[in-house]
Amino acid sequence: MSLSNTFETTTLEWLFTATSVTRPTAWYLALYTVAPGEGGGGTECSGTSYARQSFTMTVSGNTATNTANVEYPTAGGSWGTIVAVGVFTALTGGTLIAYGDLTAAKTIATGDVLRVPAGDLDITLD
Repeated sequence: MSLSNTFETTTLEWLFTATSVTRPTAWYLALYTVAPGEGGGGTECSGTSYARQSFTMTVSGNTATNTANVEYPTAGGSWGTIVAVGVFTALTGGTLIAYGDLTAAKTIATGDVLRVPAGDLDITLD
């Protein structure tokens, strides 16, 4: 996953200036049918019963990973083909923190449940 432009700036300000920065206190995983870029954009999933899901992470070395399964509700209709995810600061709206493409696109049809197993969502700083 990559940090958004906004959070690249926030990180650099925190590290190298005395500027006060606001740290996120909650994290929500969004699904995308068209991948976002560093400035945001893309097309977030909007199918029936879709909602961003909250999650927590742990950090070891230079990698943050999800501590538990991130499970979405049963799709009430087709959500389309999910190609990317984004981490946001809020359930709706909010600021994009990080984003990344899936290793394999996943089509979500009526009745499907999408689950990201614990330890499968990694954000690494190189």
